Amino acid sequence: MSITAQSVWNNCLEFIKDNIQPQAYKTWFEPIIAVKLTDNALSIQVPSKFFYEWLEEHYVKILKVSLTKELGETAKLVYIIKMENTYGNKQPFTEKIPSSNRLGLKSQDVDIPLNNKSPQLRNPFVIPGIRNVKIESQLNPNYSFENFLEGDSNRLARSAGLAVAAKPGGTSFNPLLIFGGVGLGKTHLAHAIGVDIKDKYPEKTVLYISAEKFTQQYIDAVKKNNRNDFIHFYQIIDVLIIDDVQFLSGKTGTQDVFFHIFNHLHQNGKQVVLTSDKAPVDMQDIEQRLLSRFKWGLSAELQNPDFETRVSILRNKLYRDGVEMPEDIIEYVAKNIKSNVRELEGAIISLIAQSSFNKKEITIDLARTIVEKFVKNTKREVSIDYIQKVVSDYFQMDIDTLQSKTRKRHIVQARQLAMFFAKKLTKASLASIGSQIGKRDHATVLHACKTVDNLSSTDKQFRKYVEDITKKLSV
Repeated sequence: MSITAQSVWNNCLEFIKDNIQPQAYKTWFEPIIAVKLTDNALSIQVPSKFFYEWLEEHYVKILKVSLTKELGETAKLVYIIKMENTYGNKQPFTEKIPSSNRLGLKSQDVDIPLNNKSPQLRNPFVIPGIRNVKIESQLNPNYSFENFLEGDSNRLARSAGLAVAAKPGGTSFNPLLIFGGVGLGKTHLAHAIGVDIKDKYPEKTVLYISAEKFTQQYIDAVKKNNRNDFIHFYQIIDVLIIDDVQFLSGKTGTQDVFFHIFNHLHQNGKQVVLTSDKAPVDMQDIEQRLLSRFKWGLSAELQNPDFETRVSILRNKLYRDGVEMPEDIIEYVAKNIKSNVRELEGAIISLIAQSSFNKKEITIDLARTIVEKFVKNTKREVSIDYIQKVVSDYFQMDIDTLQSKTRKRHIVQARQLAMFFAKKLTKASLASIGSQIGKRDHATVLHACKTVDNLSSTDKQFRKYVEDITKKLSV
C-alpha cells in the first residue's frame, strides 16, 4: 500500500484525537486538509493565518510527535494558508516543525506625536474643564471568558477573542468583528476580551465604548471645535472596542473620523474589536472604504446556541446563583426557548422568582406556564404585526389606516415610525417590512428610517413619539 498525504494525515489525526479534548479537535483539526507529501514533508492547508498561529502556539508538540511517528525523525510539516481577500497573492506561508519558528507579527514601535501626549489633551470621558488624560476602560468585570460558555454556536468567536486577548494587535485578527442577533453575547464577549487584556497587560490602554456614545462625543467635539483633540484622544488607545458599530450607518462625519482613527491604530499595531448585529456585507449606509477595513481581519458570527449549549448556560447560571433545579426542568426550558441567551436566562430567573414569591415547588407544570408566557411575550415584541398595533393604538387609528395610501402627515409619520421600529427590532429585511406595512418597497422603508432619524434630532414632539413608543415596545 502506497503512503499518501491523506493516509499519513489520517493516522496523525487518530493519534491527536486520542490526546486532546473533543471540542479542541473539532475546532482546530477537522478543518485541516492534507494537500501533498513530498520528500518526507507533509503539506496541510489551514483556513487562515490565525489558524496557523494557533496550531504553532498550542499544538506544535503533538503535531511533531504524531508526524515523527508516521514519517520518522526527518519529517517536516508545511502549512499552506488559504486566505480570503488576498487579491491574487497565493504565495503560501511555510513552516518546518523542528524549528517551530512562529510567524512574526510584532508591530513596529511608532512614536505618537508629542502633542498627543500633552497633559492638555481633552478626554471625552471626563468632566469638561478638568485636565485629565487618565483613561478608564469602561469595562464590566462581570463579563469574562469564564462565564461565556463555549458551544458550536460561538466557538470560533470565543477562540478568536482568546487569541486577541493573548496577543492584542499581534494576530491576523485585526480588526476582530463579532456579529450576530440580539442577546447572543456580543457585548459580553467584547467586554471579556478587554477584561482579559487588562489583566494580562495592565500597562495597555483599553477602551470600550458603544458606537452611539462615540458618535455623540464626536458631535460634541465638532460643536466645541475640539475635533483634533477627539481624534488624538482615540489615537493613543492600545485596544479600542466599539460595540454596535452598525449604529454608524448613515452618519457620514462620524464614519469619516472613525476611518482615520482606525487607520492610525491599525498601522501602529493597535487592536480594534467591533461588534455588530449584522455581517459587513449586510450593513447599509456604511462607506465602502470602512467596510473594506472591517473585512481585513476576521468576522466571527455568534449563532443561536444549540440544545447542549443552552443546557450548559442554564446550569452555569443556576450554579452561580446558588440555586438547585431538577434536571428535567432545566432541559424543558432549554428545549423550548431557542432564540437567544438573554431570553433563556430571563425565563429561568422568572421561574425562580415565581417559585420563591408564591412559595410554589418548581415543577414541570410551573415551568410550562412560565415558558409559554415568556415565549408568547417574546414573539409579540419582535413581531411586525405587534409593532403596527402599538403604533396605530398610540396614534388612535386602526391598522388599515396606518397601511393606507393616504399622504396625511400624521398617518405618514405613524407609518414611518412603524417601519423604523420594525427595522430596529426585527430581523426582517427591508423588502419584507415594506410588504407587511402597506405593500411598500424597500426604498420606502429606507427613506422612512432616515426620516425618523432626522426628525428625532430636530423635532422635539416627534422625539417624544419615538421615546413613548420605545417604552411601549419594551414593556
